[in-house]
Amino acid sequence: ARSPCSLEDILSEEDEQDRVPLHKLKLLGESEELRGLLLNPHLRQLLLAIDQAQDKSSLMRKFMQEPLFVEFADCCLSIVEPPEKENILPE
Repeated sequence: ARSPCSLEDILSEEDEQDRVPLHKLKLLGESEELRGLLLNPHLRQLLLAIDQAQDKSSLMRKFMQEPLFVEFADCCLSIVEPPEKENILPE
């Protein structure tokens, strides 16, 4: 019997740099802002459409024109890859 493959078995080194560590992904579940966005039924429908799509990349390009989807993506990115303090302008 073969054991199931792990992500490490199927990802190359190039893929590794695009991978988000598990501890950062868990932060998504703790975000109140993200939870608030996910209450929106239109956003939930967009995410479901992407999940079920055959051609996810072209659908993603289309949805990146949707302000609600961009807000969702920006929120996720700010959680897993917060802006560095040196890039923030003083008030």
